Amino acid sequence: MMNKQFLATLLHISDPALPIGGYSHSNGLETYIQNRIVNDRKTAKEFVENMIRYNLKYNDGAFVKLAYDAAEKGELYEILKLDQECLALKAPMEIRQASQKLGLRFIKIFKRYRSSQLMEDYEAEIKKGNAFSNYCIAFGIYAHLLEIPLQDALFGFYYSSAAGMITNAVKLVPLGQLDGQDILFEMYPVIETTANETMELDRSYVGLCNTSFDIRCMQHERLYSRLYMS
Repeated sequence: MMNKQFLATLLHISDPALPIGGYSHSNGLETYIQNRIVNDRKTAKEFVENMIRYNLKYNDGAFVKLAYDAAEKGELYEILKLDQECLALKAPMEIRQASQKLGLRFIKIFKRYRSSQLMEDYEAEIKKGNAFSNYCIAFGIYAHLLEIPLQDALFGFYYSSAAGMITNAVKLVPLGQLDGQDILFEMYPVIETTANETMELDRSYVGLCNTSFDIRCMQHERLYSRLYMS
């Protein structure tokens, strides 16, 4: 059983309200809504569930696990390779930029509480342009440094992602606040299952392409009116 200190740390690291700027990014949801693909409670739930099960699981969620494993072994070179691979897989410009900005702010917060030679070396490589501060990579590293069990860290990562998407859907569709809370309740088993599956994910599946998602994110760059940065 996780002790209270671990629980508090997990809640902190996965808080959707963490001041890293996540609230300003819809990750393509704004395009789906303007195109009327997401337009009610049912389609909002489908968007969130599909993003978790078919996108995050094979991309950012997978990189959280891989970065955690590399940090556990102290393998800076492996972390740098993962960071480069992660960035290369983010075809939409806004998604690449968002991942890097969120990662930098995330590091800025948690390095105040947990110093590490590995993170200092990683930051040095960021300054040299050899690393890219992707949020999921930083999350995985700090989940290890903060001694959060990997499976719990993955649950927290997916929970935070789901909560952020639901908050944006409530604002943009729009939905009622209770609709948003109902969707979040319904995501619990999806989040738990996906976290468990990520623990055993075949490495060859990492980076599985989500063409529709990438296209909608690219289209967001040229929307006539936008409330979000991505």
